[in-house]
Amino acid sequence: MERINTTAFTEFLLQGLPLEPDQQGLVYALFLAMYLTTVLGNLLIIILIRLDSHLHTPMYLLLSNLSFSDLCFSSVTVPKLLKNMQSQDPSISYAGCLTQMYFFLLFADLESFLLVAMAYDRYVAICFPLHYTFILSPRLCLSLVVLSWVLATFISLLHTLLTARLSFCADNVIPHFFCDLSALLKLACSDIQINEIVIFIVGGLVTIVPFLLIFSSYARIVSSIFKVPSARGIHRAFSTCGSHLSVVSLFYGMILGLYLYPSAGNSTMKETVMAVMYTVVTPMLNPFIYSLRNQDIKGALKNIFTKWMMHFSLGQ
Repeated sequence: MERINTTAFTEFLLQGLPLEPDQQGLVYALFLAMYLTTVLGNLLIIILIRLDSHLHTPMYLLLSNLSFSDLCFSSVTVPKLLKNMQSQDPSISYAGCLTQMYFFLLFADLESFLLVAMAYDRYVAICFPLHYTFILSPRLCLSLVVLSWVLATFISLLHTLLTARLSFCADNVIPHFFCDLSALLKLACSDIQINEIVIFIVGGLVTIVPFLLIFSSYARIVSSIFKVPSARGIHRAFSTCGSHLSVVSLFYGMILGLYLYPSAGNSTMKETVMAVMYTVVTPMLNPFIYSLRNQDIKGALKNIFTKWMMHFSLGQ
């Protein structure tokens, strides 16, 4: 009977952003500009790494996967939000909602695992510079990427299958602009105890364990720097780790702000604002952080641009 009730429920209604009617046009234009910037910025990094042979290293293989994850992470929610704002139709099918939730969890978890792999890369580069190519071989780097994808796929599929077994037989309005797992569980009229246990256990593994691993990596990096204190060593460490540390701070800062400090009076508004920050703003900022703080990326961009200009001039 539970399965019949579930399949009979055909669609949800996304409440969207809490905006006044006269704000819709401005916010739509802002979100469209931010999404296009996210797509172009992350695509540019992927293309540069692909075209420049100097960037065919473990660090930039991980970075290209992170950029792809950011691009897809934003694409899971923002186009649907823009479509709903334009058409004023907040509906999303039951299957479409579960699909959106699956890919949202997939790319969120993937980013967490990739940030751990990048932290390990930075740890080896600073603490064992002479053995870097031996320790972090292309095979190991590829294994870290594959493992990140496999773990993220398994975890997101587990949450999706557990949600698919639930019945939704009451209110179908999701107080969010996308199909968030916690928002969906609040609408379920069947027992969600198993879902909550899995969220508690797996959620801790996906957020707390990676955060501790990253913290441990940087603690060892700092310890290594202080063993041989020098202005050159400190500058090298900051130039090597600055971009990654900025992205980690953004990613985990948003998560900690959302889940560790819940607001009692205005939780829906807060959750929406924080969700906008980590689904729209963070993926847009990451390419700027890496391009502005990374000399290799800026050098690759300059070289590619110079080659194109020369090719264009010769063609004329």
